[in-house]
Amino acid sequence: MPIAFAGSRIDRADHIRSDPAAIEALHAEGRLLRMEGLDPVMTEEGDLAWASVADVPVEAELIFLGIDPDRDGRGCFVQVPAGSPDGMLFAGPRSWQAMSVLPPEELALYGAARALVNWHSRHRFCAVSGHPTRLDKGGWQRTCTDPACKAEHFPRTDPVTIMLVEHQGQVLLGRQPRFPAGRYSTLAGFVEPGETIEEAVAREVFEEAGVRVRDVTYVASQPWPFPSSLMIGCHAYADDGAITIDRTELDDARWFTRDDVAEAIDAANEGGMGKAFGAPPTTAIANVLMRWWLNRG
Repeated sequence: MPIAFAGSRIDRADHIRSDPAAIEALHAEGRLLRMEGLDPVMTEEGDLAWASVADVPVEAELIFLGIDPDRDGRGCFVQVPAGSPDGMLFAGPRSWQAMSVLPPEELALYGAARALVNWHSRHRFCAVSGHPTRLDKGGWQRTCTDPACKAEHFPRTDPVTIMLVEHQGQVLLGRQPRFPAGRYSTLAGFVEPGETIEEAVAREVFEEAGVRVRDVTYVASQPWPFPSSLMIGCHAYADDGAITIDRTELDDARWFTRDDVAEAIDAANEGGMGKAFGAPPTTAIANVLMRWWLNRG
């Protein structure tokens, strides 16, 4: 089952990241992924737009994305903008356009580039000493420039549990205030320090909907670069269908039947809204979880 932002064909070439000379040697014929802030620049054909690394100023910060096996091993790079890019957290219209038209491998490459550019733009100063940081290891590290500190900082990924909860043949879905009218999705929440994935699933479902769950199992995961999450898709069972909604988290939560979900997924595939509710777009792992549940029979 295809998952958006997964499936890049780029070889990340970790062995090159610690070799500045090897990275510089790739600049001559290197390809530069074009971005405006955090949005992708796309061609008229609906592909990612590229430029030449040779045209980039020497002082620019370049992130080494990896080597493209489909283009004779040419290096792929993206530039960190001088200022803070707009749209750090949420997907804007151009990002949604990219999700709808880019081939999976290109969308995965853009997602990695977006997350890295965002992280670099937010970590220009050391969290330990406050001094400026410099890009290191091809963009997979920033290092404090203070000789007395030299703290190393690495791109972060925030784990998020997103779970399909089942009870007597129905699934629990909720909606947040920012959702489009009629849209419902699986519940989700960040994994907190000192928590397992299973504990995070149980805590988040109880906090948001007052439902106790058991038998948590992993289904699939999805990189989600808004700004840098890893969505961990899970399934769980509830023994009691009573719901107590936390209104600070959700506008609503309710149980939906298999027929409701199937009809909503079919409508979403056509870009429409189901009769019972509107399903998440096909690019979201919540949609993947719903399709997985339907296919289980």
